[in-house]
Amino acid sequence: MNTTLIKNANIVNEGKIFKGSVLIKGEHILQVFEAGKEPDTISPVTIIDAEGKFLMPGVIDDQVHFRQPGLTHKADIFTESKAAVAGGITSIMDMPNTIPQTVTQQLLKQKYELGEHFSLANYSFYIGATKDNLKELLKINPKKVCGIKIFMGSSTGNMVVEDPKILESIFRESHLLIATHCEDEEIIKKNLAEFSKKYNNDIPVECHPLIRSAEACYKSTSKAVELATKFGTRLHVLHLSTSKEMELFNNTIPLKEKRITSEVCIHHLWFSDKDYKKFGNLIKWNPSIKTEKDRQGLWNALLDGHLDVIATDHAPHTLEEKQAPYINAPSGGPLVQHLLVAMLEFFVQKKIRLEIIVDKLCHAPAEVYKIEKRGFIKPGYYADIVLFDMNAPWTVNKNNILYKCGWSPFEGTTFSSSVTHTFINGHLVYENGEVDENHRGMRLAFDR
Repeated sequence: MNTTLIKNANIVNEGKIFKGSVLIKGEHILQVFEAGKEPDTISPVTIIDAEGKFLMPGVIDDQVHFRQPGLTHKADIFTESKAAVAGGITSIMDMPNTIPQTVTQQLLKQKYELGEHFSLANYSFYIGATKDNLKELLKINPKKVCGIKIFMGSSTGNMVVEDPKILESIFRESHLLIATHCEDEEIIKKNLAEFSKKYNNDIPVECHPLIRSAEACYKSTSKAVELATKFGTRLHVLHLSTSKEMELFNNTIPLKEKRITSEVCIHHLWFSDKDYKKFGNLIKWNPSIKTEKDRQGLWNALLDGHLDVIATDHAPHTLEEKQAPYINAPSGGPLVQHLLVAMLEFFVQKKIRLEIIVDKLCHAPAEVYKIEKRGFIKPGYYADIVLFDMNAPWTVNKNNILYKCGWSPFEGTTFSSSVTHTFINGHLVYENGEVDENHRGMRLAFDR
């Protein structure tokens, strides 16, 4: 069984930063030492001297679209998990809107087999809610599956669930965490019709946040929170994008006691509607990137505890698809390789402390989903560990982008920090630009 000692690191964990070392044995963390308290001899052992670097738990991204099965011209589990690992993400939770949609026990089983064969990172997969699959949802073992995904807004096929009676049934009867995409479809359709008429279907992308408006988000999120409150449902609202929605969430109780939790994505913290002119459809997401006031409201909520988790909503499309006219261009973009370094850039700008970054990227997702033995640097936990160097700048370009789609909205951005090492289950999977493509992650388990 391999033993590794990472020494002289600045360890960021559970609200503290301290100089110390981490001893890994096999898949797990064996011990954590403060500086000067390491034993004199540990044998046999591989030693990594992390002097000058920071050490943190692996990032847990609870919202990705790796596009497999059925959409692998855009991305696949292998390519995107490779990009994730290079960015310090050690565990992912993948969405069900693939082809076919992951809406039955059998299709979920097949997707887990894909994860086992292709994912470099640890993985879990959501089952999607439809208008008629409640029986399938109720068969799920909560210890083995991250959650149920409900699209209360735009999606494909029959995955938009708008009928109040069906929504009530799912919220009332679910024994599993429900994760929601909240946008009101009726408002969006009305807005789209008005802008199509005004622009004769040649709509500028700058209209995207007016079509997929703050009003559409607030109405849908309010409905989800109302249902969860009524039935005591465990609800997690994904990719919140407006300042007004923040009033629907509680920051006065500990995260472990919350029944309703919240998430913001990196693109809603980084961009605003002023950026559509430069980036066009490359930053077309659902929910849309909105005003600078909304972005600042999200930042305030992140820092005061109204927002619990930071994720990516990584959703690649080909550059050709994104270069279509607004009305035809799909929403979404690739983000997993750049989430951590983007958040570290905010630390450089003094917008957020390292301890809060680690809380929102690592600790909080583990607590929200009750993931077994991950998200913290603790003895007995899986050794999902990331080392990063705050003094190693690099610029995103075509040569270092690992996404299958080959582009990034961060292209041309210079980040101040670099991920240098990523350990998954005690195995060094990424080191200074080199990826062990033979490694495979584990299926996540949940303490529920």
